[in-house]
Amino acid sequence: MIPHSRPTLDQDDAEAVSAVLKSGHLSQGKQVAQFENALASFVGTRAGVAVSSGTAALHLSLLALKIGKGDEVILPSYVCTAPLNAVHLVSATPVIADIDRNTFNIDVFDLKKRITRRTRAIIVPHMFGLPAELDEILSFEIPVIEDCALSVGSRYKGRRTGSLGTLSIFSFYATKMIATGEGGMVLSDREDLIDAVRDLRDYDEKNKYAIRFNYKMTDFQAALGISQLKKLSSFVERRKEIAAIYSRELGALGLQAPFVPEGREHIYYRYIICVNSLLKFIEGMNQRGVECRRPVFKPLHRYLGLSGYAAADDVWDRAVSMPLYPSLREMELQDIIESMRAMLRG
Repeated sequence: MIPHSRPTLDQDDAEAVSAVLKSGHLSQGKQVAQFENALASFVGTRAGVAVSSGTAALHLSLLALKIGKGDEVILPSYVCTAPLNAVHLVSATPVIADIDRNTFNIDVFDLKKRITRRTRAIIVPHMFGLPAELDEILSFEIPVIEDCALSVGSRYKGRRTGSLGTLSIFSFYATKMIATGEGGMVLSDREDLIDAVRDLRDYDEKNKYAIRFNYKMTDFQAALGISQLKKLSSFVERRKEIAAIYSRELGALGLQAPFVPEGREHIYYRYIICVNSLLKFIEGMNQRGVECRRPVFKPLHRYLGLSGYAAADDVWDRAVSMPLYPSLREMELQDIIESMRAMLRG
């Protein structure tokens, strides 16, 4: 079975982690600080704070913005539950927006209709590696949290995603663009927000008591992150190469490749196609030894029992994610294409 996703690791990564083991310092330390500086420099922000997961990064970002009970946070429906969990963790009210069915990102027009006097933040995921439409969202003058869990390395109108919002968050799960096993980070140009996140991630040895967390990253993880970040450009190029091959095949079959608006760089964390018989396609590909998946397990509005999200419902009914990662071998790629061709022609 060709897996849907797989980490891309090499000897350099193993040696980086081994060096931490040999140093005897395993918890948060110099490697974490180096990783924070490296990612902030790469993205183009003043500073970063490494944490234990992307969910922790979202949670601390909302707390740093002093968002709590009675406040509203807008987020799109077609996303994993992590942003919704973070909103609930601070006791705020989630306001769910529909998506643009062409880009899978938050629909700016629907978002605008949902802004009220209680709106305190907007969480904007850059879905599957394609930057969301940021100019108009930023013009609302409401704090924006860029969710770059799927987009590190991409650009919006020449700037790295993660450098435009009030804060940005990243995830380094095992199969993300760069991997630390688990882990995340918060970036910002605002010193007060960075200081707040840094204070909240660790509960120990504080002069005054407040509820804080054990959201630290280890030096093991950070060393792996530093090694992976050095290879991110090559990871992105390989992803684009595979995506171009998929797109050519779809074109030959008379089908639509993923839409990329002008001014946005897609890094193809996921390659999404829309099919008429989703479950049949997934099952057929599995029978041929290719694991395909729904890119989002279930839209948030369905968890919450809400209606009126036509685009998210349509995409959920038809979108499927193809295997795409730098460690995908040429023979595997050819098997995937042959299987995709057979299913789409059938």
